Amino acid sequence: MKSNNINKRWFILVIGVITMLFAGIIYAWSILKVPFKDEVGFSTGNLAFSYTLTMCFFCIGGFLSGQLVRRIGTRITILLAGILAGSGIALAGIIAPIATVWLFFSYSFLAGLGIGMAYIAIISTVNSYFPDRKGLSSGILMMGFGASTLILGKVAVRMFASPLGWKTTYIVIGAVIGIVLIVSAIFITPPSPDMVFPTAKRKASVREEVFEERDYTPSEMIRRFTFWRAFLALVCFTAVGSSVISFANDLALSVGAEANLATTLVGVLAVCNGLGRILTGVVFDTLGRRFTMIGATVLTTIAASATLVSVVISSLPLCVVGLCLTGLSYGTSPTVSSAFTLAFYGKKHFASNLSISNFNLMAASFIATACTALQTSSGGYVVPFALLLILAVISILLNLSIRKP
Repeated sequence: MKSNNINKRWFILVIGVITMLFAGIIYAWSILKVPFKDEVGFSTGNLAFSYTLTMCFFCIGGFLSGQLVRRIGTRITILLAGILAGSGIALAGIIAPIATVWLFFSYSFLAGLGIGMAYIAIISTVNSYFPDRKGLSSGILMMGFGASTLILGKVAVRMFASPLGWKTTYIVIGAVIGIVLIVSAIFITPPSPDMVFPTAKRKASVREEVFEERDYTPSEMIRRFTFWRAFLALVCFTAVGSSVISFANDLALSVGAEANLATTLVGVLAVCNGLGRILTGVVFDTLGRRFTMIGATVLTTIAASATLVSVVISSLPLCVVGLCLTGLSYGTSPTVSSAFTLAFYGKKHFASNLSISNFNLMAASFIATACTALQTSSGGYVVPFALLLILAVISILLNLSIRKP
């Protein structure tokens, strides 16, 4: 029985990664927005706001998913998510060119809501199969989500330039994502109560955090001061990656990259994002929560510093380094959020608790919009990155103060 459980959980993880790969299309916005900017003529500000709205509804969708999983189950939740996400992206190619309000409705509201619902349902369900490797499981799932920009983003660029055109491309991508999510609902189901999995093994070299382990309800969790310190730390260092993702293509162009190289660098950012997610999961499981969270914020500070210097001296090589480090640091955020919530607040209410923790993405997306506004008003990227560097340092200080739930 135990052997069968082990085999099943890896199968479930593979299905989860494939599904997350398609759901992660929202992170390819710096590529997907190009037709709306170049051919439709939407302003940079409106496109940045669209990304912010997408992340807001992504978080709201995650919160709804936490409630729906408990009430109607994982399968129906993912099914509904597939319908919303697929139809939203497809509609973006049909009605969004009419006016920005339709872009906000189709891509930001429908797709953002649907992908947020799928995100929480998949992570909470798949992680329940890995009580012994929660960091690794979260990291692998997040890697799939982050790698979408490189894979689907590249596919989208080629389809934009093909006879299909960008409008039909949106319709095709929406249909495929909807189908993938709907089919995955057949396989991604919670483990039965009689399933037995390995227990977590701690290395003697890892310093244990001593605190009472128990399952916190969402209301109990949000009354803990530690939760809000962690939440604010996540907002601060997630804002760095969120901001860079929203204008990565333009950032690369500003320091002298050619158009093709700029597009490639967006993909490189996505690869590093994916690597950061899985590496963070491994580090979390082997070196512990405290080392992982502090290390993530230090890495974010280095990334912001390198990118700031690159725009000051207009250095393309240093910008490439900054983008790679930013990708790695941003990849730590969702894995840390997931693994931290599970480790500190238990698995019984994990779906709901994680959906609340993920609201850090909403706050970070507003900072990303503010950075775009600062870039427009100042005429460069120095002021935005100075702000992001300050936030990264604040996140280090907040993480140093986190000890117990």
